[in-house]
Amino acid sequence: MSRIRIKNFGPIHEGFTENDGWIDVKKVTVMIGDQGSGKSTVAKLISVFSWIEKNVVRQSISIDKIDTTVFKNLCALQELFEYFQQDTMLSFEGEVCDFEYNAKENIFKGKTNSIKLKNYVLPKIQYISAARNLLTLLYNISLQSIIDKEGKVFDMSSNIPYMVKDLNSEYMKALNELAKEGFSLPINETSVFFQNHNTFIKTRGNKVSMSAASSGIQSITPLLLVSYYLSEMVQKDISERLQTIDNNLRSKIENELAKESESLSEKFKQLFAFGKGVLKDDADMALLEEKLKKFIPSSFINIVEEPEQNLFPTSQQRVINCLLEFNNKVTDNKLIITTHSPYIIGYLTLAIKANELYHKAKTDEVKRRINEIVPMDSAVDHDNLAIYELDEKDGTISLLGSENDIPNDNDYLDTQLGLLNDLFSDLLDIEDLCR
Repeated sequence: MSRIRIKNFGPIHEGFTENDGWIDVKKVTVMIGDQGSGKSTVAKLISVFSWIEKNVVRQSISIDKIDTTVFKNLCALQELFEYFQQDTMLSFEGEVCDFEYNAKENIFKGKTNSIKLKNYVLPKIQYISAARNLLTLLYNISLQSIIDKEGKVFDMSSNIPYMVKDLNSEYMKALNELAKEGFSLPINETSVFFQNHNTFIKTRGNKVSMSAASSGIQSITPLLLVSYYLSEMVQKDISERLQTIDNNLRSKIENELAKESESLSEKFKQLFAFGKGVLKDDADMALLEEKLKKFIPSSFINIVEEPEQNLFPTSQQRVINCLLEFNNKVTDNKLIITTHSPYIIGYLTLAIKANELYHKAKTDEVKRRINEIVPMDSAVDHDNLAIYELDEKDGTISLLGSENDIPNDNDYLDTQLGLLNDLFSDLLDIEDLCR
């Protein structure tokens, strides 16, 4: 399990108020709070540090070459550059690497634990931005440019954030892989199709283009397609996953294997070209697969902003159940969520309670009834979930309380409902004055 500590960075001041400031990044980690409280800030920093760790392990970047400038440039890709302050302190303890940034001393330092390296499962890291609705327009925007009076060409897509472009890249792969014959969405009997370079949806037989679809459909389509596509991809046979790598990584793998054994390097080339069948009875196949785990993702870190975006509460439940199901496919997968929605917290408590009852259920009928409320594949063990509340006023982070291992958001909900009731009571008092 990795963990992160944040002080004086963007809207976050003191940071987490317990555990010496360390936020545990569990299998399911949730940040809830008002706008501007720092939810996405935490998620983006986890993404940056996890990416650095992954590429240090891959030897795509040397840990000794990462200085404050390199680190800030990586944060800039996640729109975090302006969040650095004179007294910012950031620490990250990963599965293999530890990193620390100290603004006062202007240092970034890291170290690798070689003992942990053998158990490291390389992740595919995907940040699914709340700006995912832009993907409906991004394809057309990317083909357009503006020419000024002097003939200078401006690319209209140049100001689109890197994280949106990166998400769009995976979205296009997912559409091509999953939606040619239709991909079912868990809302209103809706399916999405990608045919002849066009995306459209069908709901109960009615067909409309994606640009004409509801905002909720435009939001969940890239969210669920990309999440499902990547959760499936990391489970595929190693020879299938090799087909997704670029030429630079392929060359790097060949060179790294050649340093150890020319024979392994040659067998890698055969595996890449002809698939696993050609080395089916080869004694070195197990060793080769073990070596490739350092370069080819076998787990999925899914970082999702606002899964509830533009969705009715019952639809939020279906979406969160899907995300939990995808996350449960591989032991080392992680799901990191930022949300404004108390409903999301409520549905997570259902997933935990359902998991508890599945273990207690003595008959198939009992399990069936539980499954009608929370699908078994979406259940969550309470030890694998952490929910953090962020306060936009004082920049602190606190752990949501629990009762009998079930997250307890009563204080949060009661406060909001109490304010609503107070306001309605005030209006009733004013009504008396109107008589």
